[in-house]
Amino acid sequence: MISFSQWDKLNEDVIACRICPRLVEWREQVAKEKRKAFLDEQYWGKPVPGFGDPNARVLVVGLAPGAHGSNRSGRIITGDASGDFLFPALYKAGFSSRNDSYSNGDGLKLKDMYITAVCRCVPPGNRPTIQEQKNCLPFLKREIALLKNLQGIVALGGIAFKNSFDVMREIYSLQSRRRPKFVHGGLNYYEECPLWLLASYHPSRQNTQTGRLTEKMFSDIWMQANRLLKEEENLD
Repeated sequence: MISFSQWDKLNEDVIACRICPRLVEWREQVAKEKRKAFLDEQYWGKPVPGFGDPNARVLVVGLAPGAHGSNRSGRIITGDASGDFLFPALYKAGFSSRNDSYSNGDGLKLKDMYITAVCRCVPPGNRPTIQEQKNCLPFLKREIALLKNLQGIVALGGIAFKNSFDVMREIYSLQSRRRPKFVHGGLNYYEECPLWLLASYHPSRQNTQTGRLTEKMFSDIWMQANRLLKEEENLD
């Protein structure tokens, strides 16, 4: 049985991390300079831990905190356009207690889901380096180890998909050395691994405002995740 102290220790380690000098400098600069609309707010300005249900069967992996979203609110995919697109879809699918997410203290609770990211610090231009991604992956591995009921991963975007596969390959010693192609809605199973991997475009403005990712397309991802969970229940 996993104790909450293990989650607390993981989150403490995330928040205290200063491994990547470029990211430390940038996250703190953004928190100091702020955006005009948030001048009266205290920015988080530290690495952002994952959050959600410790008994989750679905793990959602994003790219990194947003400069004026998670780096301000202190909760992943919260307080920016990506969160505005994500949480209504999760609420509709039954994974979230609220259809909006604006701050770490808004009372939102996740059911059967845990949300995290490849990188825990906001990167300049939303582009973490390969080494910065690698530096953060031990945190993702620890989260997967703590999520004892985990059945699958939904990766938001190509970088999250790549890193999720690499972590699964390492943890479960997958025989496949070739990464699967990232395709929105693509579902991947592996014989040696108890987890499925489902790909989705990231709910960034770049994708949602251009129509690359529509509400219907995103809703279908969470409907598919629910179907996969029900299939597992029927096998038990």
